[in-house]
Amino acid sequence: MPRTTTMTVRIGGVLSDFVASNVGDDGSYENVSEYVRDLIRRDKERAEVEAYNRLRAELTHAFAAPEVTYKPLTASEVIARNRG
Repeated sequence: MPRTTTMTVRIGGVLSDFVASNVGDDGSYENVSEYVRDLIRRDKERAEVEAYNRLRAELTHAFAAPEVTYKPLTASEVIARNRG
């Protein structure tokens, strides 16, 4: 079962006005919670895209390397290398 967390966030001034303009009859969201959930989902998606792009760049670089640069490694060597 997914966990639910209740959070309290204080914002004021320009940020509060901006949120208010996006919520309610004139905004895109019915309430502040819906707006914040959407922002979090978008940020999560952005982070996942960044991670995918980093992995893709690393793999592209690895596959572009000449085969003579390849070095056989055991599983324990890979694990040790990745632990840093």
